[in-house]
Amino acid sequence: MYNKRIPLEDGDYYLNNQGYKVFTDKFHLKRGYCCKSGCKHCPYGYDKKTDKFI
Repeated sequence: MYNKRIPLEDGDYYLNNQGYKVFTDKFHLKRGYCCKSGCKHCPYGYDKKTDKFI
C-alpha cells in the first residue's frame, strides 16, 4: 500500500557516525503511526523484542 510522502524538515533526522539517517521523535509524531521497526526514537513505546507497546 502506498503511504503519503512526508517532506523532511530541520530536526526530523540526523546522521549517525556511520552516515545513516536516524529519524527523531518529531518526525515519527508527524508521520502519525508506529511502523513497528524498532526505531531508536519511537515515541509510541514499541518494543521490537517483545512485539508490544510499553
